[in-house]
Amino acid sequence: MSSQRKRNAMTKEKLPNLITALRIAGTAGLIFAQPLTPLYFVIYTLCGLSDVLDGWLARRTGSASDFGARLDSLADLFFYTVMIVGLMPVLWALLPPAFWWVLGGVLLIRLSAYTVAALRYRRFAALHTYMNKLTGAVVFLLPYMLKLPVAPVWCWGTCAVAALASTEELLIHVRSGDYDANRKTIFRIKK
Repeated sequence: MSSQRKRNAMTKEKLPNLITALRIAGTAGLIFAQPLTPLYFVIYTLCGLSDVLDGWLARRTGSASDFGARLDSLADLFFYTVMIVGLMPVLWALLPPAFWWVLGGVLLIRLSAYTVAALRYRRFAALHTYMNKLTGAVVFLLPYMLKLPVAPVWCWGTCAVAALASTEELLIHVRSGDYDANRKTIFRIKK
């Protein structure tokens, strides 16, 4: 293989991880943007698009890797943490105390899933299930919904989807003998 081909192949393999790294940098920029302003939405939208693009590109080029999956999970965790912390004043004013108790329960389930996985697999283990992807999508849309009259309903619905996804992930970790980051559902689907 020529050196040019090798460089192109190496670039193609690294591109998804580079896009993920750009999402991390964009998320850092999001910290300094005033929530729900035009600048915030530009940075936020670019971060969201990069999240879709990096995974698609990794699969398309055959460069998906365990490192890339972990980097993506950490980038997602950072992105959603920054997003929620930044939006907390808006959410706090919008939602009743009962919501926060329910959300605390959902977070406890999610933390339990991560703890079980860490004990069983001796590593951080987040799954790319359909329900986790759906949760990511509805959480991602949250800032766009906050200025609409349906915002409280969207928040409760998001919490319900997150509860189902967290419960599914916990059950998968409890029932599985081995770790598979790309497990799509708790149900065994024959190919």
